[in-house]
Amino acid sequence: MPTIVLDQGLIEQILEQRRARGARTRDEVWDGVPYIMPEPGNEHEQIALFFGTVFNMAFGLGTRNVVQGTANISDRVEDWTENYRNPDMAFFSAECDAVDHGAFWLGGPDFLLEIVSPDDMSREKLPFYASIGTREVLILDRDPWQLELYQLRRGRLRSAGTARPGDGQALASHVVPLTFAVVRGRPRPKVRITHTGTGQDWTF
Repeated sequence: MPTIVLDQGLIEQILEQRRARGARTRDEVWDGVPYIMPEPGNEHEQIALFFGTVFNMAFGLGTRNVVQGTANISDRVEDWTENYRNPDMAFFSAECDAVDHGAFWLGGPDFLLEIVSPDDMSREKLPFYASIGTREVLILDRDPWQLELYQLRRGRLRSAGTARPGDGQALASHVVPLTFAVVRGRPRPKVRITHTGTGQDWTF
């Protein structure tokens, strides 16, 4: 369950312990307030890798496009560590306005993925992603399973549709020639990504 820690000494001790064991990439800072997000489980990591692999094969390898997992994304250059988020995967096209500053990106990617874990506040990140110009956000829920696509319109990320196992819905990106669906499977539903230009699909 979420816990609020107001003891500054204890907060610094917890953060230092996490940095020492290399867990910092899963932490975020929201307007100066550190957020320690739930550590991803194996399934979470595997799905993120699946998305990253598909995007790299379709758009990333050998191009000026960038596909990155757990990228630090901020709205500022100076003191960027005071406000940044870490999506599960981010796609920056060669035409994207975001700027790579080495340790972080200034500005939003063209497309990003958030895989929901209990208490991780994925949807609460949408206003921030919109404010830095992120064009699309795909959110994957696993309890129950569904995909929801958000697209930037008039300065806000607005829902462009929801897909659930067996409903026959495929969510079409406006950024890349891909659709996203959830299909029935065992022991869990599967995510299907289809390239609208070639018809190739990938399922995991």
